[in-house]
Amino acid sequence: MSHVAAVHSGRGLGALWRILVLTQRHPVQMWVTVGATVVACALQLMVPRLLGQAVDQAEGVLDGGAGTTEALWGTALLLLVVSIGRGIFTMLHNYWGEAVGHHTAYELRMAVYEKIQRLSFSYHDRVHTGDLITVGMIDLEGVRMFFATGVLRVVLLGILIGVGAYMLITTDWLLGLLALSFVPFVAWSSSVAQLRLRATWLRLQELLQNVSRVLEENLGGIRVVRAFAGQNHEMAKFDAASDAALKLAHRRVDIRVNSTSAMNFSFLAAMCLVLWVGGEKVIAGEMTVGTLASFLTFMTILQMPVRQLGLLVNSFARASTCGNRLFAFLDLEIEIKDEPGAQDLKLAEGTLRFENVDFAYPSAPFRPVLTGVSFEARKGQTIGIVGPPGSGKSTIAHLIPRFYDVTGGRVTIDGQDVRALTLASLRQAVAVVQQDSFLFTTNIENNIAYGDPWAKETRIARSAQFAQLHNCIIGLPTGYDTIVGERGVSLSGGQRQRLNIARSLMLRPTIMVFDDSTAAVDAGTEQRIRTAMKRFAKDRVTLVISHRLSSLMHADQILFVDEGRIVERGTHEELLALGGRYRALYDLQVRPGDDQQEAAQ
Repeated sequence: MSHVAAVHSGRGLGALWRILVLTQRHPVQMWVTVGATVVACALQLMVPRLLGQAVDQAEGVLDGGAGTTEALWGTALLLLVVSIGRGIFTMLHNYWGEAVGHHTAYELRMAVYEKIQRLSFSYHDRVHTGDLITVGMIDLEGVRMFFATGVLRVVLLGILIGVGAYMLITTDWLLGLLALSFVPFVAWSSSVAQLRLRATWLRLQELLQNVSRVLEENLGGIRVVRAFAGQNHEMAKFDAASDAALKLAHRRVDIRVNSTSAMNFSFLAAMCLVLWVGGEKVIAGEMTVGTLASFLTFMTILQMPVRQLGLLVNSFARASTCGNRLFAFLDLEIEIKDEPGAQDLKLAEGTLRFENVDFAYPSAPFRPVLTGVSFEARKGQTIGIVGPPGSGKSTIAHLIPRFYDVTGGRVTIDGQDVRALTLASLRQAVAVVQQDSFLFTTNIENNIAYGDPWAKETRIARSAQFAQLHNCIIGLPTGYDTIVGERGVSLSGGQRQRLNIARSLMLRPTIMVFDDSTAAVDAGTEQRIRTAMKRFAKDRVTLVISHRLSSLMHADQILFVDEGRIVERGTHEELLALGGRYRALYDLQVRPGDDQQEAAQ
């Protein structure tokens, strides 16, 4: 069962119940933890009685009673054994409680990461990266802690408070009620404070998320910031975000301090009452000093569990809130996925065809990006696509490997609708080389071989040669073992684009789409790449999308796209003879001297 399937087995239930279902996937650790908690509580409750007994026995020794010294030593030894046992079982309670939480977190973390890998482009278009990081880290942490701070705390507090209160009241009902008089106030004060802290924590989480966004944006654009001397503006922006978080953090400290002070006052007031009334009973001979000592010890033991009632409320509230967000993310429907009965792509001629394709992005369904786009590309053919920015050129590229699904018409490969194919086989056959070249922080060889990590070195070098990058690489001190910086900042823009081309060629795709992928490459290098690609492209369909006509003048057919429609099509010579939009762009790019001469006249 995959991680996602395991998590989704609780679909339809509340967030807390789904967390419990996940913890039950580790029954041995869970029941060992619960058992250790019960035993630790039982041993904890023995301590006040043994201390009271020891005090009475010590008083007997002082009074010269016979045989009480041996009894005192026996009680002391038993108290030592009980304390050691309590420490051991408390350690087991803490260790295995954390173990269950971390096992659950591991499964959820894998499920979140797997979900991110499968979500469609349209989802990532509208969701900020920082939001996903918040779900995968902060929300997941809130869920992870629920077993230890919620479930186990219910068992712990139920036994300590319930059994402890029963033991006190059955010993002396008046003194027992006085000893427990602080419990309702502390429980109420702690719960109210924790709920207020929870509300402010949610707000603080939003503010810290904003701080993370500012920081992430600054780190990503640090070169732009330095180039435009924007340090002061960025510092002011970061200071404003940090200051808002700091003020709320101060407010949280005030809530916590005020609540703690009130709880301490109520506890000490109750202890004073117990000492006063209990002391009167001891003087009157109605109670032993040891019994009074046991009451005071019980109060000390109960103080912390009672304070934790608020933490218990907070744990449930946090797990519910974080769990709802986390499971809502995991329950998202995948927009682009294998359809029922999807088949692997079966290649024959490798013919790509757009049949009256319409498309609009899910975020703007009433604003068509493509309308009635139709063309065909056969094996060995090169199709050039050109047009103004925003005309839909890159969208055409993204529809072929099903980064998005068409809203009308269809895209086929050898007559097979791409929506009826498995994504794995489709994307193995289609490689899109984009202008924005993302590189991983590893060596050049691993970046090139990303699509096939076990490829032989000769194949990697051949792909680099096709991309006109091999000579640059072997000229580096460590060659293919050279580590590129974060996002490839240690390479030039042209080198990054050529490495991206080499990475795509490694897959030996049937359809190659170059989406302005040589924009940062000089004209001479681009010409050498094009020459080298002729042999590679003779058995493949090639689409070249570019703003530069020099990159696609050699194409077998050129499509001029404007406002989502193909307004002109033909070879370079045919489009020049047509004297339309393509000719105007050609005159602007290839014959700029005419404009200069006209301006001079």
